[in-house]
Amino acid sequence: MSDVLNPEHPAQAMSLRSMDCVKNKRKEEWLSLFDDDAVMQDPVGRSPLDPTGLGHRGKEAISKFWDTNIAHGEFSFAIRESFPADRECANIGSITVAMPGGMRVRTTGVFCYRLTEEGKLASIRAIWDFKDIETLPPA
Repeated sequence: MSDVLNPEHPAQAMSLRSMDCVKNKRKEEWLSLFDDDAVMQDPVGRSPLDPTGLGHRGKEAISKFWDTNIAHGEFSFAIRESFPADRECANIGSITVAMPGGMRVRTTGVFCYRLTEEGKLASIRAIWDFKDIETLPPA
């Protein structure tokens, strides 16, 4: 994962920290990365995870997103390319999730991280589509 990410670039370093927190189930640390008014869109637009398409705004909503969508799976990340610019980066890659009961799914997309001037996460925008989710055999 870190081969294409530069830990010296603030947004790329933050994306690494965020993915590491998710992978290692460190919810409170993950929430501490976000600005109080941050927005989480995963995926961007209307979906079963976000019927309004407006995203999850603020730490309380982002915490609920964790409880509903992150807490019960085992996540792994494979980032193929990363493009930093100013206080942002766009990572291209895939996320694999092992669900309770053995089912595994993978989605490929563009994962964008934007920082505030203070270095907190202002937003995470995951651009992918449910119709493109790949079902994998159990591990």
